[in-house]
Parts: sequence; structure tokens; C-alpha cells
Amino acid sequence: MSWRLKAVMDRVGAFVLLLMIAPLMAFIALAVRLDSPGPILFRQPRFGAGRSVVVVSKFRTMRPEGTDIGGRRQATRGDDRVTRVGRFLRKTCLDELPQIWDVLCGRMSLVGPRPHPLHLEVEGQPIESLIPDYHQRHAVRPGITGLAQIRGNRGPLENLAMGRERIRYDVEYIEGHSLWLDIRILFKTLVVPFQKDGSY
Repeated sequence: MSWRLKAVMDRVGAFVLLLMIAPLMAFIALAVRLDSPGPILFRQPRFGAGRSVVVVSKFRTMRPEGTDIGGRRQATRGDDRVTRVGRFLRKTCLDELPQIWDVLCGRMSLVGPRPHPLHLEVEGQPIESLIPDYHQRHAVRPGITGLAQIRGNRGPLENLAMGRERIRYDVEYIEGHSLWLDIRILFKTLVVPFQKDGSY
């Protein structure tokens, strides 16, 4: 029942959020367009529920010629592919706002394991070959935010230990899911952009 209520909360919440932040999203879209040539949105195939493939949207933060659709090359500190506006968007997580539309369309959830690119590599190897229980995180729809993110494990997976920790948080979330947990994660997500560690 909690998962059914979660689906309703996702759709209603996404609709309300889109109405509230429409002006902000329009401003960001204009900033991306003026900052560098290329599309405003970056769309990338990622793992969804049941290991299905879903296309996830973000505001483009890199130069088009530097993007990696497969996700093998993750962003690094001082990455020269990231644009000026993109650096700010990534640091504040504002680049993720278009995913609210993905939630409204049923591809994602407000809260859940963050969707990873299909060919994500850690330490030069496919992550699914390094972590046997990797796909347990795909038992539910991916989320804009999740338990791992509010506990500090967000952004690129810099090493195998970070990858294992994130999977552990994702499985913990799935096994202990409740609507109250979702609400707590959503509120705690508001302070995530102000933490020192994270995306770059």
C-alpha cells in the first residue's frame, strides 16, 4: 500500500512543484542557452525499475562535444567539459530540476535510488561487474533524491568503496521504505546543495 500511495504522492508532488518552479526553470534554460551553444537539456538513457531503460533529463552542464551518453566517463573536479553555468547548476543540484517532469510522466520518483548511466564505470571497470548485488537498487523506480544523497554519498562515484556504500544505502531504503521516510528525505534534501562534499 505504501508503494501505491508513493506513486500518487509522486504525481501530485511533481505537478505542484512544476507549477511553483516554472519561472526558475525558464530562467535556467535561458542561462544555459546564452552560456554555450548546444541543446538546453541533456537526455541520457539510464536504469529504471526492473532494469528497464528510461531516458532521464537534466539541464545541460557540459559542452555538447564533451558529453558521454554511455556514462563511462564521470565528471571530475575541475572538469574542463563543464560550462560556467553548468558548474553552478551541478553544485546546487539545479541541473536535476527537469527530472520533475520525468516523475510526472512515471519514469522516476521523487525519492529513490539515483539513476545511473547504463555503462557506468568505477576504477576503469563496469560497476555491475564489481558489485554482485548492484542491480538490487533497480527493484524500484529511480528517484531525484535518495537516502544515499542525504547521507553524503552523491555525485560521481570516485572509487569502489563509494559505490558499495551507495548500493548499501539504496538497498536499505528499499527494504525500509515508508512514506514518512520519503518525507524526511525530501526535507533533508533541501540542505544537500549547501554541503561541502558532493557534485562538481
